Amino acid sequence: MTKYFKDPDVIKTLSAEEFHVTQQSGTERPGTGKLLGNKEPGIYVDIVSGEPLFASADKYESGCGWPSFTKPIEAAHVEEIRDASLGMIRTEVRSKHGDSHLGHVFPDGPRDRGGLRYCINSASLRFVHRDDMESEGYGDYINQVEDVA
Repeated sequence: MTKYFKDPDVIKTLSAEEFHVTQQSGTERPGTGKLLGNKEPGIYVDIVSGEPLFASADKYESGCGWPSFTKPIEAAHVEEIRDASLGMIRTEVRSKHGDSHLGHVFPDGPRDRGGLRYCINSASLRFVHRDDMESEGYGDYINQVEDVA
């Protein structure tokens, strides 16, 4: 079984925005994330630890300006924490092993897919294309990624 952890060597290589988002609980500007319009099949992993977080099959266009997902690919890799910052109550989403700030989850997602919207910063994610999943050690998750058309 793969061990995921907060890798200080990876943290040193993060861009200023990636560091701000993942390590300082920042937020990228809406509509600017590199993965917002990505429609390729694959999975999204924590940029710091590599732990698998979301599948492309669960990504949808919510119109919020950030990549949105209906559920985590592996619930054990995602922590949900009460966030009372900015004068409102929200639920923050962090990676379990990397302790990276990912974004927030809201109860306004597609009802037919569970009703949740995981609103996630692109800067906290690395996309692994379906074609590379096996070689990068994510082969166990291929069945959760839609077929290539």
